[in-house]
Amino acid sequence: MSGDATADGRTTVELPRMPAAGALYRRAVLGTLPGAGARRAPEPPPVRLVVTGVPVDLDHLADYDRVCGFRLADRLPATYPHVMGFPLALRLMTAPEFPVPVTGVVHVANRITVRRPVHTGERLDFAAYAENLRPHDRGRQLDVVLVGSVAGEEVWRGVSTYLSRERRGGGGERRDRPAAPPTAASATWRLTPRIGTEYARVSGDHNPIHTSRLGARLFGFPRPIAHGMWSKARCLAALENRLPDAFTVSVAFKLPVPLPTAVAFGATPTEEGWDFTLHGARSGRPHLTGSVG
Repeated sequence: MSGDATADGRTTVELPRMPAAGALYRRAVLGTLPGAGARRAPEPPPVRLVVTGVPVDLDHLADYDRVCGFRLADRLPATYPHVMGFPLALRLMTAPEFPVPVTGVVHVANRITVRRPVHTGERLDFAAYAENLRPHDRGRQLDVVLVGSVAGEEVWRGVSTYLSRERRGGGGERRDRPAAPPTAASATWRLTPRIGTEYARVSGDHNPIHTSRLGARLFGFPRPIAHGMWSKARCLAALENRLPDAFTVSVAFKLPVPLPTAVAFGATPTEEGWDFTLHGARSGRPHLTGSVG
């Protein structure tokens, strides 16, 4: 059901239920075939997709906690609403007219704001929209915003920045600026290819660059790479007991995490909260830098 345009010029489209991620990825793959799909629009679609009353699936949450390293609790990990609302964002991104093809895009940054703890018994209303399409020297990037609310109160907001790698870059910012030296490691994690397939299963993000050697090669990666949001979640799980009730956590995804590999995690307290890094255990190559404040 469609509503009137809001003050920001977007039309609200309320869906009866959360879309099925698998069908959306199949549609995205078909849309990449020659002659398939509609002409892509020059800007993100002026719509806001909404699904209301989404419950927490406790079995799914427990599975997610296991894959990402969180302990079981009656409040949601900061990254879990991203997974709950991801199919809505994916529905937006797999529309034939969406300005960049979702298959093969690279998640380069993510910012999550937790305004208060969200408990397992609460139902969330989700809204998703895209904005800020801009040039990048390797192609184009844009932001997909996902907002979670309870009874009209915004309790969670996530902003994911995606890069569409294109042969002719459009200028603009680079994502691979020199990284700060890695923080002294406090933990080392050995990652197998199962990280890609298990996180795909619990997150609904079946982008082939994470789950298939052939799919990864088609998009320029010699091996499958870990999901950026798994890396972020695993870092937050390591800080779980030291996070406040309300905070913002921002990360930049640097070099991809190839699977299998070993990575080292380090965190340093700051006046605002924490700075943390994830880097190659042997090479020291930066994979992720982040901050909590």
